[in-house]
This record gives sequence, structure tokens and C-alpha cells, in this order.
Amino acid sequence: MKKVLLATVLAVMSISATAAPKLHSLTSPDGKIAVTVNTDKCLNYSISVDGNQVLAPSEIAITLNDGTVYGGSETLRKAVKTSVRNVIKAQIYRKSEINDNYNQLELTYKAFKVLFRAYDDGVAYRFVSLSKKNFEVRDEKVEFAFPDNWNAYIPYVNQNDEGALEEQFHNSFENTYKHESIADWDKTHLAFLPLMVEAENGVKLCISESDLLSYPGMFLYNGDGSRTLTGRFPKYPTKRGIGDGDGRNFYVESTADYIARCNAGCSFPWRVVAISRHDWEMTDNDMIYRLATPADPKSDYSWVKPGKVAWDWWNDWNIYGVDFKSGINNDTYKYYIDFASKFGVQYIIMDEGWSVGFEDLFTVVPEINLEELIAYGKERNVGIILWAGYRPFANDIEKACKLYSEMGIKGFKVDFMDTCDQVAVDFHREAAEIAEKYHMMLDFHGTYKPTGLNRTHPNIINYEGIFGLENMKWNQDCDQVTYDVTLPYIRFFAGPADYTQGAMRNANRDNYRSVWDEGMSQGTRCHQLAEYVVFSSPLNMLCDSPSNYINEPECTSYIAGVPEVWDETIALDGKVAEYIAVARRKGNDWYVGILNNWDSRDVELKLDFLGEGNYNITVYKDGVNADRAARDYKKVTCELPSCKTIKAHLASGGGYVAIITRK
Repeated sequence: MKKVLLATVLAVMSISATAAPKLHSLTSPDGKIAVTVNTDKCLNYSISVDGNQVLAPSEIAITLNDGTVYGGSETLRKAVKTSVRNVIKAQIYRKSEINDNYNQLELTYKAFKVLFRAYDDGVAYRFVSLSKKNFEVRDEKVEFAFPDNWNAYIPYVNQNDEGALEEQFHNSFENTYKHESIADWDKTHLAFLPLMVEAENGVKLCISESDLLSYPGMFLYNGDGSRTLTGRFPKYPTKRGIGDGDGRNFYVESTADYIARCNAGCSFPWRVVAISRHDWEMTDNDMIYRLATPADPKSDYSWVKPGKVAWDWWNDWNIYGVDFKSGINNDTYKYYIDFASKFGVQYIIMDEGWSVGFEDLFTVVPEINLEELIAYGKERNVGIILWAGYRPFANDIEKACKLYSEMGIKGFKVDFMDTCDQVAVDFHREAAEIAEKYHMMLDFHGTYKPTGLNRTHPNIINYEGIFGLENMKWNQDCDQVTYDVTLPYIRFFAGPADYTQGAMRNANRDNYRSVWDEGMSQGTRCHQLAEYVVFSSPLNMLCDSPSNYINEPECTSYIAGVPEVWDETIALDGKVAEYIAVARRKGNDWYVGILNNWDSRDVELKLDFLGEGNYNITVYKDGVNADRAARDYKKVTCELPSCKTIKAHLASGGGYVAIITRK
């Protein structure tokens, strides 16, 4: 299918100071979402859905260090409305084509522009500077004012720095969601994005940002018990020292009196409010990807290969039934490679410990012969990815990428950025650009949510920014099952995530315990299996020990065979924090995944998306005793009923997978 782009100018107004209208309206293509922009004295906007206000007038502005204010009292010069109908050919994503249909309002002032876009599933705006010289941004005013004291799902920064909000800009961007009213916001904490607000009539709003290229990432805060959330931004770092005492990352020691250094004529990030009327619609919202800068059309990314990864760190190199001492050594990694090759897993990762200390990426520990392992893997069609700390990698990205790509390494998992100030954001883009030169993939860990950079640079194959399964190694009191059926509506809205699922030791609510070297998951075996369909991860880990997987060949073969990117995605059903059902297509095959919270339930799904004809269905479902013995599951293959309906019983903490193929 060829790319289609139709842009129609709906209205152009050249405005004099005396005749300038103060209110400007914009509607979504289907007419159900309305935006009102007020340019009187200050710049603010509001949003209505189906005639009901979901965002009250919210002020926006950018203040430069020289005192210039974008969004202040400057006279509006021109307002232009356009309508765009476009199809995006997506790369390494949860679908191959994305409809990019929106109406846009462009407001032009002397020093800047503001663009508002209304989609059928959300609203976004961004500032564009018209300055002819470089400048600094002192601060940005971002408000999300709500008509009522609605509840929200809030991912607070996971720190206990009471009274020191600026210290919370340094964090791992990992936490579960607190479900509470906006006015009850914990005043001692910032929250990172995305964040979801529950409006009336079942409407949900998910707040995030897109096209964050050279600007600090946004946090949200409510310090006065009001119904308004405000944006907070880390200041520009002027001095950075060694963080955590081991050299793997940086810690900001001093900052400037501004948040960003900007180039003349730059575009600022899109502020995004995604909107759903039914909860499950949010799991298939593409606004972040749509709004991001496209990849260079002249660049060839065919060398970027999504795949599964046999991972060492979560299982603590804990293999058994061998005649060598397991650990960070060649014999152990050959075992991982042999396992990966047997099941068709494309990669192994060598996590921390393969190099001498956290600060040195160029001296391999004596127990490892890296060249030998690369050759061993190549013979068996298994590539190797290396872990790297942020600080040593940032200090010499070019050398690391050139050296290890020439050796045959496929990419880096870069960890512990732990901030989103402008310097850290610039690092992500620079690392992607340099890695691209050497055909190296990047998996960013210890970092903020995706903001569309994976569209701009498709060699960014995954992100963390999630409270993943690794937390089960040390977090005894966490309710991970409830989190699992919450994050598809919020965190995965922003983009892919390296959640690192695949535990073969599964536990119900009562017998779960955290164990460092023999990690387990909460919920049933099928809960883990379904995560490979429900969660979007182009580079997808198998977190458990290869020895455990070898003893579970049926589940392992299924995991290895699930696609990592998809041609089509359809959200089927679900409710935030309760359950989620998603269908995804690769080629002619459909996969349906369902995840459940701790309440057992029955789910019936109409598969109206299937075409005419007869189909076979292979099901992985909770066993009759899965509520007690979480590893109890059953695999069934049969003909799909002619009514093309799935009826699934999900145990407490359960899951369900169906693989549907045409006969």
C-alpha cells in the first residue's frame, strides 16, 4: 500500500490586533472531541468529549532566560486550520500501518507558533520557536486542570526524599500505580509519565509526551490539593559526578538557572492527552508513535532484527545438571547459547560482570573469551548483546560501538541513565545515531518512558521505564498481578517495554516470596505465557534459567515462537486493573492474549476480525487447580467453533493464550 497524504487548508486568517478573535475551536475528524483555545492575555486550552468537558482551561507557556514568554500577551498574527489524512508505514511496532488522521490549528505569533492537533483518540500541542538565534528556556508552564476531583493512576517517583522534589528527578522510573483522587496527591512526591485520569462516563485520559529529542522530560505534580496537575522539569546540569559510587552512572552536582539550551527555530515536545471511551481502546492508541519524527527515509534498517533473548541476570546464572561451575565464564555462556539455538531464540545477553568493573567497557574479565563466544554463537545462529553502564558508554560511544560491532556483537543494553534532564535526553539520541552507523541495536534500561525516539531511530529496539519482573527478586510486598493488568492501559500506551517476563516458577497470592537467585512470578503459568502477546516488546527476554526452560519444552517452544512485532493489533476487551484482552496478527496467524487480576472470571470474546473460512485454534489455559498450583495449565488444539467466539475461564492471577490459524 502506498503512503497517502491529503492535507487540506480549511481556513486561513490574517489577523489585525484590533480584530483578533480570542477563542479558536478545533474538532477531531469524527467531531466527537473538541478543543477550545483561548488567546486572550495568556494562552490556554480546554477539551470536551461528546459534549462533556474533560479538561478545564489549562494555561501553557514557555519562558526564556531573556524574559521572552511564548504564550504571554504577544499579539496573534495568523490562525490556520488544516485537515490531514495519512497512513504511516510503521517499523518494528505492534502494527505495520497506522492511520494518522487529524485536524490541526496553527497559531502564529512574532516569536513562536503553537500547533494543536485533534485526533479521534486524543489531543496534542507543541510550541515551535521562530527565533533566529540560540536561546535558553528558563521554565515551561504546563497545566492539566480537571473539572472535578477525579481519580488517577499515579506512578509516583519511587524515592523517599520528602521536601526535596528536585532530588526526585534522579530515579529509575519504576513504580506501581497509586489509585487515588487528584486532590489527594502525595505532596512529597513527583510522578513520572504516562499518568491516567478517570473522567466521567467511562472516559480515560492518558497524559504523556512525544518527540522528546533535545529537551528535559516532564514530571507531574500537585502541591496544593487542587484539581490541577502541573509540569515539572529538571534543570540543565552544569556539573556531573560519579553516581552510586561504582562508576556506572552520573549524578548531578549542580545545575543552571534554566532547563534547556535550544537551537534557533527548534520544535518543542508534543504534550499529549490520549482519550478513550472504553478502557481497552487505550491499549491500542498510537499517538506517541504518530507524533514522533519519522526515520530518515534514505536509511536502511533491515539489519535491525527483533527477537527473543536468553537473559542471565534475573536467574542469577543459576543453571544445573552440568559438570562445570556456573557463573560468568565461557562454559556458562556456551550453555546459554546451546539452549537458545535449540529453541530458536535469536540472542543471549551478557549482563553486568562480563567486563572489568562498571567503568571499563574495554577490558573483558579473564574468565570470558568474547571472541570465542561470538564465533560459537554465530555457528548456532545466536547473536550476543552486551550490557553497559550509562557513564562508561556515554564517555566513548563511538569506540564501544565500532569495536564491538567489528567483533560481531549485535547491540548494547545500556543501563542506569536514571534521569531525563536535557543532557540525558541528548544522550539517547546521540547513542542511537552513533550505534546506527555501526548497525548496533540499543535496549535502554534505567530510563524514562518511550517518547517516539524508536520511530526516529528504529535501532532503539526496546526500553525499560517499567516496574518489571526483575522487581520480584527483592520485592516481597508488591502486587505485581494487579500491576500487570494496569500497565497495558498506561505504560504500554507510550511504547514498547522490556518487562522481562517468562518465569517458570509461578506462585499464587499466598505462597509467593521473593528469592534472589531462584526468582518466581506472581500469578499462573498462563499469566506469564499471555504476557508475550499482551505486552509489546520487540526485544523480548526469557528471564528464567535455561535449565528450567529445558525442563518445560512445551512452554519454551511456545515462548520462542511468539512474534515480537506484529502486522495488526486489535484491542478486544478489558478494564483497567482488572483484565485485558488483545488480539495481534503476524502474517496469517492470530494470537489472542488475556491477562487477569486476582479475581477469577469468565471472558467471552467475539473474533469478528477473522475472515471467512475455517480455523484451528491452539489454546494455553489455566488448569483446574491453577488457583492453588499456579503452574497448572492445559494445552488444547481443536477446530474453532463456527461462531468464532472464545470462552475463557481465568483463574485468580490467571492468563489465556489462543493461536488461531486458517485451515
